[in-house]
Amino acid sequence: MIYDKFPVVLLSAMAAEKSNSTNHSIASYILEHAEEIPDLSIKELAARCFVGIGSVSRFVRDIGLQDFAELKELIRDSEYHFDRHAEAADAETRKQACASHIAGAVQQALSTVDLAAIHELCRDIHSYDKIYACGLLKAQNAAIDLQVDLRMLGKQIYTDVSYADQTAHIQSAGKDELIIIFSYTGSYFDYTDMRAQSRHPVLPKIWMICGTERTLPGYVDRAIRFNTDGSRLSHPFQLESIASLITQEYAVLSK
Repeated sequence: MIYDKFPVVLLSAMAAEKSNSTNHSIASYILEHAEEIPDLSIKELAARCFVGIGSVSRFVRDIGLQDFAELKELIRDSEYHFDRHAEAADAETRKQACASHIAGAVQQALSTVDLAAIHELCRDIHSYDKIYACGLLKAQNAAIDLQVDLRMLGKQIYTDVSYADQTAHIQSAGKDELIIIFSYTGSYFDYTDMRAQSRHPVLPKIWMICGTERTLPGYVDRAIRFNTDGSRLSHPFQLESIASLITQEYAVLSK
């Protein structure tokens, strides 16, 4: 279960922008008319969005793409998938099947996660003054959960919703900063070119919380892994359960 880059950059951009902003309007139009965009010129798209060509160009750069041609290529290559976990005719049976699947996924994550790694991360959270947490789309919920719960425990961390803002922050971070990335499939860095980051002389410490045995980039220092069935339905709840476990263990450590 790996998202195509198109929904990643567009949906995260929309979530990060005010509803009356130019970027929000452009992103909304593109998502609603995705099948038409590959056949449009940048001038035609600008006219349909009632903005100038420069606004579309800035929007494309703001979401982390090189140019309008790259945006059109992403749209052409994107496919959409939705996982249904119950085919029963009545809503009550479907509801129970959904509840059972989610409960099982949470139990699976919490019963297989490495507690020693959780405790090591908690020690890092305690010792670092600058901490940044993030994730893609639904995974960002776990980052926000972590931010809220740590604030209740007196520890301030930061986050951004936009994927472009997240990667920009990671690339500019120094060795005095702790980065915590929630990525169900471990594919977080697949959507951007982070090769320059791997050569940066003052890399931050990066933890990734992921549900696979996938090989991670060399600049990811540590990983917290857990077993998963790979479904879209499970992944936000598994990541959020791990975020909750982290803060529960941090509460013990900080006390």
